[in-house]
Amino acid sequence: MSASKPYSLLTDFDIELFKAGKHFRIYEKLGAHIAAHDGEDGCYFAVFAPAATSVSVIGDFNAWNNTDAPLFVRWDGSGIWEGFVPNAKKGMRYKFAIQSDFGKGYFEKSDPFGRYWETPPNTATIIWDEPFSWKDSKWMKGRAKKNSHDAPMSVYELHAGSWKWNSNENRPLTWREMAVELPAYIKELGFTHVEFMPVMEFPYDPSWGYQLVGYFAPTSRFGNPEDFKFLVEALHKADIGVILDWVPSHFPADDHGLGQFDGSCVFEHPDPRKGYHQDWKSLIFNYGRPEIRSFLISNALFWLDQFHADGLRVDAVASMLYLDYSREDGEWEPNEFGGRENLDAISFIKDLNTAVYSNYPDVQTIAEESTAFPQVTSPVSSGGLGFGMKWMMGWMHDSLQFFSRDPIHRKFHQNEITFSLAYVFTENFMLPISHDEVVYGKNLQTCACFMH
Repeated sequence: MSASKPYSLLTDFDIELFKAGKHFRIYEKLGAHIAAHDGEDGCYFAVFAPAATSVSVIGDFNAWNNTDAPLFVRWDGSGIWEGFVPNAKKGMRYKFAIQSDFGKGYFEKSDPFGRYWETPPNTATIIWDEPFSWKDSKWMKGRAKKNSHDAPMSVYELHAGSWKWNSNENRPLTWREMAVELPAYIKELGFTHVEFMPVMEFPYDPSWGYQLVGYFAPTSRFGNPEDFKFLVEALHKADIGVILDWVPSHFPADDHGLGQFDGSCVFEHPDPRKGYHQDWKSLIFNYGRPEIRSFLISNALFWLDQFHADGLRVDAVASMLYLDYSREDGEWEPNEFGGRENLDAISFIKDLNTAVYSNYPDVQTIAEESTAFPQVTSPVSSGGLGFGMKWMMGWMHDSLQFFSRDPIHRKFHQNEITFSLAYVFTENFMLPISHDEVVYGKNLQTCACFMH
């Protein structure tokens, strides 16, 4: 059995930044971190659970006993529980056991900052701390030119779980098998970048990864975190950029995930008019809560820092921007100025892009944004949202509709091809040929490529 001990990696400055929504490396302090304390090897655990009355760590190191490794709540009102657990080692599974006066009163939750997860349908997080010696310095030093607005860019989008199958073993390829197959395939087709649909851990396969629970872990379906880093490195060595789909717009309500994390609405907005997606039956982050801003912006920088991603394609931005997105009259409440814009989400997006470009000026953030919201790709300093690029969703719809027509009729519908010229210079656009249209049976395109 492993009794926990008081211990902290957090400084007063960490707490100050976290509570202000300005700690953009909080993943270095929260979660599970292999450490030594008082001459013993073990692991430091820290979790944000402000409504909890007690928190303990359960796992392989204490036979999943919820009384052996209690964490200690910090005195500063931050809502963070922390402690050191001897004999908790790399590769051991764990969860947080949370007692609360809210809801059911007792919760077993996976670590929001977990770096590695069990393969679904299992739901525990795994202590993980594996150094990786990157060998892609040539790409990293020169990628600013490859990612710039005046560089030619064509992007091949893929879903890792269905891109290519190992027919002998009836399974998808692993990350390392993809590292052998994918770079040559992309080069042969002439693409400059590859975009992965979400690689972060998710519980439900038919969601294609867009319902995330493990924001800080590549899915274990295809290997461990270092295996995915190996794939990114292989693509960089082949002079191919890597863009990751990133989903700050919503998350699922699975019992082991972020929803009602300590019995209260920690990550999601408590008002269902702002905190629940009716279309996707999922929860919406509370963009006005400073600690959740720290969580999300830290996560964006995590993938750029730890996994050398060259860009983030931000999913469903339109659903974040508008309070009335997919809602009828009476199902939403106007903002303080009487408008339908989500002011907290807009402020969060500006903070996100400012943080990304301040730390990684040679990457791109790309908005999947389907409305006429102004200045999506204008700098924050000029009143814009600060994205580097925006998907031209209208062009995708118009072009696919045009080419789905019988050729003999197309001459009567040339406006579908030319209409986007009316607004083409209002943003820095990427032109998606297709995204998930084939899944819905709308069109026959099986990949998305973007031309700039």
